[in-house]
Amino acid sequence: MQVEGNIACLFELATGFEMEATGWDNIYLRGLMLGEHPKSIKSKTKEIAEFSGLGDYLNVPVKYYSSGMFMRLAFSISTAIKPDILLLDEVIAAGDAAFLEKAERRMKELMGSVKILVFVTHSMKSLKDFCNKCIWLEKGEVRMIGGTEEVSRAYLEAMLPNG
Repeated sequence: MQVEGNIACLFELATGFEMEATGWDNIYLRGLMLGEHPKSIKSKTKEIAEFSGLGDYLNVPVKYYSSGMFMRLAFSISTAIKPDILLLDEVIAAGDAAFLEKAERRMKELMGSVKILVFVTHSMKSLKDFCNKCIWLEKGEVRMIGGTEEVSRAYLEAMLPNG
């Protein structure tokens, strides 16, 4: 298979973290794991830190972070990468209302900037907001391929026969 462009996968945001390392170190390590070049990730470090809102906690090993702090850092790093092709599972950001709003804006920006988006979701609203073509998979088999409205309507009719 030949792929033209860089691919980012946002399925497991927390993969690749070194629990004994600081937030700063993990920004660099996770960035490298996501395919960034050392120079590129270093140039994004300040922006990632600011977006995370973790401040001085970036000097602390991530093993001491709350789950919310950890997910804020993971989300901030993962969404700082600007791929051509984005593989995205339903990403749930953790944090206060201000961070969640900021995270939602960032996800919409990222999803709107890629050439190809492969988006795994059960949310018909998200599907309609971001996709123009759908593949309905059931038990690993393709059940239907088509336009967003057509596939989502068939899916809902099958899943909610009385609704």
